[in-house]
Formats: sequence, C-alpha cells, structure tokens
Amino acid sequence: MSDFTFQTDRTVGSYVKSDLLFIICTLILWGLGMFMLYVCTPYTGERLFSNRYYFVTRQFVWSFIGFVGLVFFALIPMHSLRRLLPLIVMGTLFLCVVAMLPGIGSERKGAARWIRLGNFGTVQPSEFAKFAVVLFLSNLFSKHADEPKSKQNFQYPFVGLLVFVVVIFLQKDFSTGLFVFFVGSLMFFVAGVLMSWFVPLMLLAIPAIVLMITIEPYRLMRVIAFFHPEEYTLSSGYQKFASQRSITAGGLWGNGFGSGLTEVFKIPEVQTDYIFAGWADAMGLVGVTVFFLLLVFFAVRGYRIAFCAKDSFASYAAFGCVTSILVQSLLNCAVVCGAVPTTGITLPFFSSGGSSLIVTLCMCGFVINASRLGTDDELG
Repeated sequence: MSDFTFQTDRTVGSYVKSDLLFIICTLILWGLGMFMLYVCTPYTGERLFSNRYYFVTRQFVWSFIGFVGLVFFALIPMHSLRRLLPLIVMGTLFLCVVAMLPGIGSERKGAARWIRLGNFGTVQPSEFAKFAVVLFLSNLFSKHADEPKSKQNFQYPFVGLLVFVVVIFLQKDFSTGLFVFFVGSLMFFVAGVLMSWFVPLMLLAIPAIVLMITIEPYRLMRVIAFFHPEEYTLSSGYQKFASQRSITAGGLWGNGFGSGLTEVFKIPEVQTDYIFAGWADAMGLVGVTVFFLLLVFFAVRGYRIAFCAKDSFASYAAFGCVTSILVQSLLNCAVVCGAVPTTGITLPFFSSGGSSLIVTLCMCGFVINASRLGTDDELG
C-alpha cells in the first residue's frame, strides 16, 4: 500500500455524464432515511412537540437545502471550487469558533457545538468541518502530487488538520474530532506520505485520546458501561441495552412499520444516533442486510469514481467524501449494536439533523461532480 497513488498524471479532459448508479443509490439511501423517520419518530414528536410528524417535516426542509448543496457541488467546475476553498475552510473554522462564544453558540449538556438560528433550529459547524477538512487536505495533496513523500506535503496538511481537530475538541465534541482526525489520517495514507513520519504522531495520539476520555466523567462512564453493561442498564448503558433489545425484537422479517415499534419508543433520542435500531426493529435482519448491501454498493461505486477521476484534487476529495460517509455509517451501526462504546456520531441519510444531512448530500454532490471527470468505460 505504500506505493499506492491515485491517477495524478492525467489532465482534465471533457466532462462526461454523471454516474447514474451512484446518484440512484444516493436517492435511495435518502428516501429510506426519510421513511425511517416517518416510522420511528411519531411517538417522540407527539410527546415533545405535540406533532407526530415534527421530525419528518423538519428533515424535508433540511433536505431541500441539502439538495441545493448537492446540485451546487455537482455542477461547479473543480478550478472554481478550488478558488473558493480559502473561503470554505476559513469560514468553517470561524463558525466552529463562533459556536463556543456565549450568546451566539447554543450549549447543551456542557458542550458548545451549535449555533442557534432563531426559531428555525441550530446548525453544528463541526459537521461542516468534515467536508472542509477533506477539501483542504485534497487541495494540498494535489499540489504536491509529484512529490508525496516530501516534508512539505506532510507538515502543512497535518498542521491544518490538527487545528480543526483541536477546535472541535474545545467544543467538547470528542467523537467528531476523533472522527475527523481518523478520516484525515486515511487520506494521508492514500496520498503516499511516509509512514515513518506519520506513525510516531499516531502513537502520540493514543495517550492524548486516553487523557481526553478520562478528564470528562461522562466519557469515562461510557467506556466503563461498555465493558460492564450489566451494571449500567438503567444509567450510562441504558441506550445500548434498549437498542440491542429493539434489534433483537425485529427478528428475521421485522415487526413492520405499522406494528407500533414499542421497543423503539423506549430509546431516548431514537431519531438521532439510534435510528438504526428502529430500522432493525421494523425491517428485521432482511432490512438490515438490504441497508448494508446499499452501503457497500454506495462505497464501491464511490471509490470507482475516486480512482478513475482525471483530476488529482477530485480523486483525493472523492475518496475522502466516500470514506467519511462509509466510516461514519459503520461506526454508528457498531455503536447501536453494542460493538463499540457510545459516541455522538449520527447515521448519514437516516438520523434527524440538518447539519449532518446537508453535509452528507454536499459530499455526494462532489462525488457526482468527480464522476464527470472519468470515462464511460472506466465508470461503467
């Protein structure tokens, strides 16, 4: 893998048709996400807002904004996007800082991750940082594509990545910060950076992660509850216990969307991090299998686009976008199934939340744009 490189020696030629299969897969995943909110959130919406379809309605509004972003990133020429990168990167970093300012940011449970938009709701800048970091790293890597093992190709991108991660950590958004660092590290790997420079920093990150977990009692309790779930089924480990019970209740064929999903109603905030439990309850093992098949197809198609794009910037960024959506999906499912400790990572396309959905659709738009830089037989 140390010799792995994208196709960086080819000039950008004429645009071809977008990858239709990738577009269809994106629309199907979005549609399933809307369907699951419709199935799993009526009880929560009625209880909290006296509106059974509160979360579905809001998600449609955010979807409209997200699809505008998808079309924008699908159509904008790559050279124009690269000219906008300083504004995108610095603007995202600025919003991440603003979210921590009293009177502007919205604090929940001790974390300052959101900016309130009046009565419309909030946005979470750290979600946008996922996309901004991918574009930032891809731009620097493509500038030094002919010398991937140079110190310059390592130092500047790493400093930029570290700045974003530190700012996100300061928001007390440990899960997102760690996720951004992980995806960024994978991009360093595929860019061909010498591991002899990067591995020592990865090893130094381990004690830093341990320290970040231990200094916050609720993070430490999540880890303890993960290893001793039987002792915390009514406290720190309740969501894990309830989601596993819901998944088990789904059986092979599921309870169906008209069954009431009584187990799902017992999961706090089921509309966000634990929406996958609702899917498993309603559709059973068959539905779970369908979801993972769609996710695999999405990833395979997306990586084909990344490998075949004629522009190195598009290649790196498409890889980062697909990897971000794929890893986040797998991580969320692992949390819901109890395979890893609880995090605040949402399920792309499925979880209720405007920031996550908008960023996911914008990333898909970029991948669609990158697909137009390949040839028909390469993407066929």
